[in-house]
Amino acid sequence: MTANARWIDIAGTDGTFPGYLALPPTGTGPAVIIIQEIFGVNAHIRSVAEQYAADGYVALAPDIFWRSKAHIELGYTADDMQQGIGLMQEVDIAKTLGDIAATAKTLRAMPEVTGKLAAVGFCFGGRLAYLSAAQGTVDAAVPYYGGGIQNSLDQASKINVPILFHYADTDHNIPLTAVEEVKKSFAGRDNATVFVYPNSDHGFNCWARGTYQQKAAALARGRTLQFLAENL
Repeated sequence: MTANARWIDIAGTDGTFPGYLALPPTGTGPAVIIIQEIFGVNAHIRSVAEQYAADGYVALAPDIFWRSKAHIELGYTADDMQQGIGLMQEVDIAKTLGDIAATAKTLRAMPEVTGKLAAVGFCFGGRLAYLSAAQGTVDAAVPYYGGGIQNSLDQASKINVPILFHYADTDHNIPLTAVEEVKKSFAGRDNATVFVYPNSDHGFNCWARGTYQQKAAALARGRTLQFLAENL
């Protein structure tokens, strides 16, 4: 935990839940909701929040598993993966989207937030970022290898904010046929961009995973920062 980062309480409709807040060195800036994978707001996700804070954003990572097990922190072993999948299956999507909306409300009310707000989500969090954009919760969204987005394309027409998709070309969870379905759903619209990264797999942004791919992670991050700078 850095000097500018701490856990805070977020007031939701079903109760108070934790979120990891990281402030930029200047103390103020636009806001980014960092939406976790199935492994909780673990050391990696906290580091991602701190990364965006270092780039000048007020970053807040809500604990989306709080109803089942608050502050759970998983690694990337097969057992951790199974536990994370189990927790994901317990999630009520509508309530969790409400939690993200509460996170956005908390950020917009903070004096430290001086601009617009985006959601950057990874895997399951990528799908939640996409759905949050469809609900009008955020001003922009960046789903990284968003699992299941291809099964929620009925929501694509509701997305009127800028959205940036990152996919891996050898992702066994999200085949390229699914990526093509996403592209077709946004064809002819100028608010969506889809990038597919060669020689990369699911989770390529996470340096703690075996599927980490430095070149893809760096390129996607650079594109994300440009996207955020242009839209927030």
